[in-house]
Amino acid sequence: MTASVPSVPVPSAERRPVTRSHHGDDFVDDYEWLRDKDDPATLAYLEAENAYTEAATEHLEPLRQQIFDEIKSRTLETDLSVPTRHGAWWYYARTVEGQQYAIRCRCAVTDPDDWTPPELDAGSAIPGEQILLDSNVEAEGHEFFSLGAFSISDDENFLAWSVDVQGDERYTIRVKDLRTGEVLPDEITGASGGATWSADGTHLFYTTVDEAWRPYRVWRHRLGTVADDVLVHEEADERYFIGVGRTHSERYLVIGLSSKITSEYRVLEADDPEGEFRVVLPRRDGIEYSLEHAVIAGQDRFVILHNEDALNFELVTVPVDTLPLPDLGAATVVIPGSDTTRLEDVDVFARHIVVSYRRDALARIGILPVGPDGLGAMEEIDFGEELFTSGVGANAEWDPPLIRVGVGSFVTPSSVYDFDPATKELILRKQAPVLGGYDADQYEQHRSWAVADDGTRVPVSIVCRKDTPRDGTAPALIYGYGSYEASMDPGFSVMRLSLLDRGFVYAIAHVRGGGELGRHWYDDGKQLHKKNTFTDFVAAARHLVDEGWTSTDRLVAEGGSAGGLLMGAVANLAPDAFAGIVAAVPFVDALTTILDPSLPLTVIEWDEWGNPLDDPEVYAYMKSYSPYENVGAHDYPAILAVTSLHDTRVMYVEPAKWIARLRTTATGGGPFLLKTEMHAGHGGVSGRYASWKERAWELAWIIDVAGAR
Repeated sequence: MTASVPSVPVPSAERRPVTRSHHGDDFVDDYEWLRDKDDPATLAYLEAENAYTEAATEHLEPLRQQIFDEIKSRTLETDLSVPTRHGAWWYYARTVEGQQYAIRCRCAVTDPDDWTPPELDAGSAIPGEQILLDSNVEAEGHEFFSLGAFSISDDENFLAWSVDVQGDERYTIRVKDLRTGEVLPDEITGASGGATWSADGTHLFYTTVDEAWRPYRVWRHRLGTVADDVLVHEEADERYFIGVGRTHSERYLVIGLSSKITSEYRVLEADDPEGEFRVVLPRRDGIEYSLEHAVIAGQDRFVILHNEDALNFELVTVPVDTLPLPDLGAATVVIPGSDTTRLEDVDVFARHIVVSYRRDALARIGILPVGPDGLGAMEEIDFGEELFTSGVGANAEWDPPLIRVGVGSFVTPSSVYDFDPATKELILRKQAPVLGGYDADQYEQHRSWAVADDGTRVPVSIVCRKDTPRDGTAPALIYGYGSYEASMDPGFSVMRLSLLDRGFVYAIAHVRGGGELGRHWYDDGKQLHKKNTFTDFVAAARHLVDEGWTSTDRLVAEGGSAGGLLMGAVANLAPDAFAGIVAAVPFVDALTTILDPSLPLTVIEWDEWGNPLDDPEVYAYMKSYSPYENVGAHDYPAILAVTSLHDTRVMYVEPAKWIARLRTTATGGGPFLLKTEMHAGHGGVSGRYASWKERAWELAWIIDVAGAR
């Protein structure tokens, strides 16, 4: 292999270093000029980096193709989802071999009393099928395609859908008359992803974003008009995002406003779309809540999940006719707050309330019956595995006899069940097929516990083949995130089999900053406690080595977005702990971003990281861990940074600057590679085959760096 690193353009009068001055600190940034993506020099630099990365990894092309073929051979390419019932129709999506995107369809309900989904054959014509939207047709002529809204009117006569063909998360909303197939003249541009119908199907509600990509306005669109949309609400506080939807009962339209630590909801009867929204509980700093509607013992009530005096949240109900609520003092407590269980979400049905919660770092589901006299006791669904992930599935009907749920694990492919609350039976509707003779008994999953520097026990989820040695010789990949209270659950992955079958150990480090062990776990990994996220991950990596799962020269770390910040931080903190690091759309120039309120997401992020613009302590703390500023004159492991030109959440400039600084500062190690997708956004390339190729590309690099084949 012969390749040379593209030379970094020498800063000229137009591209001189930028000095950042805050709180008496001056930081000279040699590569800030790369932020201008309209500058031909920037694009030329990114293309040169792509060329170098391709040259540096050219020897992996046969392995990339092999892995892509493995993923493809294990996947049932012509397939369909389990149909979901709503009104007179069963709705489902199907995929066709050779096509990138799903086709969304429906077929008629033939027996109103039968809730068993029809057994449909994706490989042949389905009697009475109506194609609602073929994303393959929508994507024609575009290098990127993302479907946002897919919303059916209550009378099931109209479809509102939205598409993004750039990757910048600005969508165009269109409407189709499903009776005739006609696409109406209505077209809304520059919207966020969602679209919500009024009960009578005369109006659509949607949101738009400001210059910082913050959803801040709710609009009302009357069907059949083009330019007469009405502004319903504008949120001036830059800390808040806005969204609009419906309660599951379909009785209320709901506007949700939320910062990282505070929320507020406004409601309007869905059959009165031109009415005025009413505040449910006025915002108070630090109080978060969510809202649903229920009919309990004949009374309309709002079901509220909140954290006032309940760190891990409490579930209460209040009458709907007392708005706005002065406080929650008169609320009826359904599930009190707990030190060990984090209540996360609520789905309300006519006869049941379904609660999603987390205990012992596992996502669980409980069912409360709604009877004529009130609510019964909650019962947890038993999924029968040591490690698993679960969630409430697609339940479009308000009063179904069965509740759709999904469950899977490291070793059990994702499965769709209908849970019968009357019999407590889990009825398997479909398990994701894995072709090629997958045998779950050949694999094993474990929960282990690392010990952090401060003595905190950190859960680590592990999966491998049963014949994997425990003598330190196995290659391994450890994944982490650790921000925004997001939990990384032990779910199944067809793509991961290409690692496991090559002898890899795969682990998830459930570090602080995530939500696996409750709100305190999140609080202990944010703002002035952020470094716990990084030291937890290093402790988990060293634990894998100490326990004989792998060795440092065979261990690769991976994380994306805020998990990319984690990757950059541990590269500086413990470069000797890893053979390689993959950082996807990495937030590695965190301090520069959080200092600039004009950039997307910055102001709302101050509740996550602190405000270094106004607080010298926060500035000093962030500067002490921000990966870009702390690149040091020492050896680093091999590093691969993957980004997208049109990413509006973590801009391409962050990994571009980081890799450039690594090249000029590190004393050895590497190589340091940057791969920029020139036609995508935060989620990377679109289309299933394109995403398989992208993941095969990354897995080949991981396998090579870990010394496997």
